[in-house]
Amino acid sequence: MLTRLKISGFKNLVDVDLHFGPFTCIAGANGVGKSNLFDAIMFLSALADKPLLDAAKSVRDEEGRTSDIRSLFHRTGNDFCSQMTFEVEMIVPQQGIDDLGQEAQASITSLRYAITIGYRTDNGHKQGGLELLREELTHINRGVASKHFLFPNKPVWRDSAITGRRSGGEFISTEGEGKDRIIKLHQDGGGHGRPRSILAASLPRTVLSTANAAENPTALMAKRELQSWRLLQLEPAALRKPDEISAPTKLGANGSHLAATLYHLPKMQLSTEVVDDNASAIYAQVANRLSDLIDDVKEVSVDYDEKRELLTAMVTGRDGTPHTARSLSDGTLRFLALAVLELDTEASGLICLEEPENGIHPERIPAMLALLQDIAMDTDEKTGPDNPLRQVIINTHSPAVVAQIPDDCLLVAESREIQESGKRCKAVRFSPLQGTWRDKKINGTISVVSKGKLLSYLNPVAREETDYNYAAINPKNKVIPIKRRVIDREDLQPYLPMVADPT
Repeated sequence: MLTRLKISGFKNLVDVDLHFGPFTCIAGANGVGKSNLFDAIMFLSALADKPLLDAAKSVRDEEGRTSDIRSLFHRTGNDFCSQMTFEVEMIVPQQGIDDLGQEAQASITSLRYAITIGYRTDNGHKQGGLELLREELTHINRGVASKHFLFPNKPVWRDSAITGRRSGGEFISTEGEGKDRIIKLHQDGGGHGRPRSILAASLPRTVLSTANAAENPTALMAKRELQSWRLLQLEPAALRKPDEISAPTKLGANGSHLAATLYHLPKMQLSTEVVDDNASAIYAQVANRLSDLIDDVKEVSVDYDEKRELLTAMVTGRDGTPHTARSLSDGTLRFLALAVLELDTEASGLICLEEPENGIHPERIPAMLALLQDIAMDTDEKTGPDNPLRQVIINTHSPAVVAQIPDDCLLVAESREIQESGKRCKAVRFSPLQGTWRDKKINGTISVVSKGKLLSYLNPVAREETDYNYAAINPKNKVIPIKRRVIDREDLQPYLPMVADPT
């Protein structure tokens, strides 16, 4: 779980310092830099898995790919920054396996990871490379964890998510300057074992990406956490495709393997002996969730063609007519994929999603937002199979979405002029609403969004009540408290358009 992210020097992200909770919505106009934040998150994820240059080339530019890695660095006029810095505070899984299948257990799950990458001109050529200038992995003591994780949470969640203790120093450290700079990967257990020292100038990849279960289990779990971060870009063409019976059983970033993931759900949640008898119960949960979007849903299932060994996702209407995934609308398919993801308890980590309202009728947007918030973990409950360490960040420019978001989950992105090296340039700023937990607990270090900026989103929206505003009972028979939406704020009511009394 990503709890804090500091970035400077990456695209138009300069001196950005953001705190996150289980669910966050980032709203802003097109081109302001919302997607750049997602690119930074995906870049960090790629750095935990790939060489520096490959990670950089995986980041999108305006045309979808980055051909010139210099474009990742912040630019002022014709001048580029010489380095970019990232600092992450996160909660990592307690257990996992390394690339060789060896089990690992983190000595502490609350960690801070920092990395600085510089641009290096090789042999005077115009096309340069990347250099690792600093890399550090340290622990956050459990005793002060509550001061770092500012979002509302209860002790039962905190005690299950933040475990272990660190008896020694850092897990990864950087020493020296210039060509003599050394990055050290320390073994767990403090002073036990000699650290592995690597000359930074010759490193083609991050030290974290080389961690293994035998010597560096905590660093390995930090690596696994970063690798689990993903940007979902659910493409209808991928969602519609049937799967072979041997296909991966995890939903792909583009929505591929929907049928295989749905087929696997009963096998994952139930014992082998009762899979067939209880698969209908699992599919019924998906159907019930899908019925929040479209009324004509009787059943969700998977058709298995034994002759061709193909799996196809099916939705049956109330009149008994079956519809294959190929015949479903784009919005229905995206919603179905997210409903499957919600029940996949093995899918953890950070999920980023751009403009989830695409293809969704405005009246059904509250249903989409309710689903996304349910995908995220519940910080009032203990983490476990029924409450995986899972987090959702979305971005949007839709007034209909902003109006329905819980007000403490909203960050507004704005482009502002700043001074850098004596020159004026544009950078993005992310501001919370006044009176929310970010404003209360970080007061004095950030600015809240202006009322005028917020009203530009809300004025087009009629203040209509929906069923999603009231307390409800979820499948676990737990009362869900009402969350105050942005549009419900008393300080905004006088400025919103009048709505005729339906009575």
